[in-house]
Amino acid sequence: MSTTMNKKILARKLFAEGKKYDRLFPNSEQAIDAYKQSLKSDSAFTDAYVKLGFIYLARNDYGEALHYLQKAASLEPDNAETLNNLGYVYEKMFRFASAKQMYKKALTINPENIEALVNIAKILELEGNYNGAIEQYKKTIARYPDAIFPHFCLAVLYDTHDMFDDAIREYELVLGKDPHYVKAMFNLGSLYAQLGNSNEAIMLLKRASELNPQEVIILNKLGEMYLFISNYSAAEQALKQSIASNPFQEDVQVSIIHAQYLQYCSNPETAKKEEIILRIHFVLSLYSYNKMCREILNALN
Repeated sequence: MSTTMNKKILARKLFAEGKKYDRLFPNSEQAIDAYKQSLKSDSAFTDAYVKLGFIYLARNDYGEALHYLQKAASLEPDNAETLNNLGYVYEKMFRFASAKQMYKKALTINPENIEALVNIAKILELEGNYNGAIEQYKKTIARYPDAIFPHFCLAVLYDTHDMFDDAIREYELVLGKDPHYVKAMFNLGSLYAQLGNSNEAIMLLKRASELNPQEVIILNKLGEMYLFISNYSAAEQALKQSIASNPFQEDVQVSIIHAQYLQYCSNPETAKKEEIILRIHFVLSLYSYNKMCREILNALN
């Protein structure tokens, strides 16, 4: 077996080791070292450059990410996906002209690349050209009527700029195509909450939490809505589910205390009082300045 072949085999072995570390310890030094070692054995191993680029992206080290993804693009200049990746790094670096150039280059290689079409719309939006972004999203939707993501991006743009009727229409189109699209469900629920439609908001947020029961952002929003309509037991349940994943959320812990205290006021129970006091002491041990906790503790005493 030739020396070159041996080096390629070793490179792939080290690459597999890097992937193993990446699964166990995402974006770790062990993964970085394994990928770099694989490149020492095969300096033309594109996948290793891409993996390193994404690790540095996740670490917000855009200079290093750019270095490795540029290497990948130089090895595969006709790979539209590699150019999209490179464009994304430029986007994160606020180098919008360079990002747009990469996305357009990806389209010259593959005119059917929907990711590049959507990315160009995002750049237009980031540049403040909202009408241009809307037009680009609409063109993409017209070209790919069955694609879901362009509708979602357009909905978010409308939502961000308080074009609520248009946003609702697009979110509903997304959910019509994919009833399990959790982000659209959450965003639409949050929008209905903003508009004061509590029933629709709770229905959507509840469905979203059922589909993604570990997502604290959804659970916190659902708990907030239950508090708003004075359903304190449901609020407590949703918020407790949230802190089961992350107990160090000061605002959420305080909201639970608030919900428990209001239940206690209408139905004083010793066990409930003890639970509230225990939770207050936990919060104050971490956030001694919390005014609401101290006020409720004084009221209970």
